Amino acid sequence: MANSLHVILACIWFCLTSPLSKGQNVYRNVPVPKKAHFAETFDSAPLNRNWVRSKADKVGENNLKYDGEWAVEESYHQVLPGNKGLVMKSAGRHHAISAHLRSVYHFKDKPLCLQYEVYFQKGVDCGGAYIKLLSDNAGFQLDQFSDATPYTIMFGPDKCGTSYKVHFIFRHQNPVTGQYEEKQARQPATDLSGYFNDRKPHLYTLRLYPDNTYEILIDLTIISKGSLLEDMEPPVNPPREVLDPEDTVPDGWDDRQRIPDPKATKPLDWDEDAPELIPDPAAQRPDGWLEEEQPFIPDPEAGQPDDWSDEMDGEWEAALVSNPLCARAVGCGPWSPPLLHNPAYRGKWKPPMIDNPNYQGPWQPRSIPNPGYFEDLHPFWMTPVRAVGLELWSLTSGVLFDNILLCDDLNIAQRWTQDTWGQRQQPGLLQQLFVATVKRPWLWGVYVFSVGLPVILFVSFMWPDKRFGPPDQDYYYKKSDEPQPDGPQDLEGPPSLSDYGVTSRAGPRKREIKRAQKKSDLELKVTE
Repeated sequence: MANSLHVILACIWFCLTSPLSKGQNVYRNVPVPKKAHFAETFDSAPLNRNWVRSKADKVGENNLKYDGEWAVEESYHQVLPGNKGLVMKSAGRHHAISAHLRSVYHFKDKPLCLQYEVYFQKGVDCGGAYIKLLSDNAGFQLDQFSDATPYTIMFGPDKCGTSYKVHFIFRHQNPVTGQYEEKQARQPATDLSGYFNDRKPHLYTLRLYPDNTYEILIDLTIISKGSLLEDMEPPVNPPREVLDPEDTVPDGWDDRQRIPDPKATKPLDWDEDAPELIPDPAAQRPDGWLEEEQPFIPDPEAGQPDDWSDEMDGEWEAALVSNPLCARAVGCGPWSPPLLHNPAYRGKWKPPMIDNPNYQGPWQPRSIPNPGYFEDLHPFWMTPVRAVGLELWSLTSGVLFDNILLCDDLNIAQRWTQDTWGQRQQPGLLQQLFVATVKRPWLWGVYVFSVGLPVILFVSFMWPDKRFGPPDQDYYYKKSDEPQPDGPQDLEGPPSLSDYGVTSRAGPRKREIKRAQKKSDLELKVTE
C-alpha cells in the first residue's frame, strides 16, 4: 500500500515539474494598449530610444551630474525567462532618465491610473524608487531633466534608515499668487517594511478620480485612500482666517493661573538655615582607627626618571600607593561621624499657591480674514502631464523598474495588470493540479484513487466498534477486561433450539409414538 502511494505521488510530482508544465511559465510579450497615454514593458533591448538619459547638473551642487548607469536586463532571480526591466546599475550615484507620453494627459472628467513595478533585487539601505509625471511646459527637453524640472505628480516608494514611505505628492497652483505648492498625502498606517525587505517585485498603483478622491495600492491591495481636499498636508485650501501677525500682548495681561498667596507669612519657628544633614551625635570612632595615617602614601620604591627635568616637567612626585598599615587597621585618615537627616530641617520657606483672581487665560493674537484665502473645489484639475521621468539616488544598486502604465481607463489598467503582473504570480498547489489535467486527463483517475482510497481506509479502520461503547449497554468485551456478571441469557446448560430462535414442532415425534405403543402392548400382555 505504501509503495502504491509513493508511485502516485511521484507521478503527480513528475507531471507538475515536467518540461511540459514549465512551458506554461514562458514570458509572453504584452501588446501596448492603443488608448494608453504611456505604456512600457522594457522587453526590447537595448533601451528604447524614446528614453533619454539626462545630461543636466543637479541644481545648487557644483559638478554633480547624473552619471548613474541605466541598463535593460532580466532580473537576478528569473521568474519568467525573457521578462526584462529598467535597472539602476550604479550605487551611490544620481540617475535621471525620462520619456515623452504618446499623448499629453489632461485632467478632465476621466480618472488617472498610474502603475509600475519595483524590484529591490539587493534590498535597499537608503534610496527612492518613485516616478515623476512631468508637467507640460514650453521649452522642456528630456536631456535637461533634473530635480528642478517641474512635475505634476510624484509617486512611489522611498526608504532611508527605519523610515518606510510611499509618496504621493502633487504640485498645486495657488490661484492668488500663481506659485506652485507641494501637497503630500498622509502616510498609510500599514507597516510597509515588508515591501522593501522581502526582495520581491511589487506593483505600485495610484488612482485619481475626478471627484477629488485617490487610492494607493500595493499588489492590488489598497493601503491608503482619501480626498485631495481633506487628506493632504498642507491643505489645498488655506483657512478663511489667520492670526494677526501685528497684534501684540496688551499691557497688564495676566496669564498666570496660580500665584503665591500674598497674605501668607513665614512662621516664626521656621529655620531656613538648618542643614538637611547633621553628624550622628551617638556615633563614636571605632577602636583601632589610625587617624594619623593616610590611606595612600607615596610609593617608597619609586625613583625619579633620569631624563626628568624640573624646569620642563615640574617638580617630581612619586606615585601614590595604598598604605600597608591601613590594610590591617579598621580605617585610616581623619574620622568623621556618619550623617543623619536633620529633624529640624524645613528648607527655604515659600508661600502657598492660590488661584489667581486676575487670571485672563493664555493670550493669542486676534483672527483676521486671510488675505491669501482662496477656495479650489477641483484640485483634480492639475497641470497637464507631458512626460514620465525617474530622477533618483540610492545607496544600493540593482533597483529594477518594469511595466509602467499611465492611462485614463481602469479597464485598460486591469487588462494590463493581468497581462504583466499576472504572468508572474505563481498558482497554488490545487490550481497547479487542476491545470495539469488539461493536457493529461488521465490524472483525474489518479486524483480520485489517491484521494478516495485513504478515505475508504480511514472509514473502515475508524468505524465505531461495540467494544468501545458506554459501560451500561450490552457490548462485547476483551479477555483482558474485568469479569462481568451473568445475565439471564448467560445461564449454564446445553443450548436449545429456542436459544437460536427456532420454535419446536407441535406434537410428539413418530419415534416417540412408536415407543409409547410398544410399552402399552407389553402392559396389556402382562395383565392377561
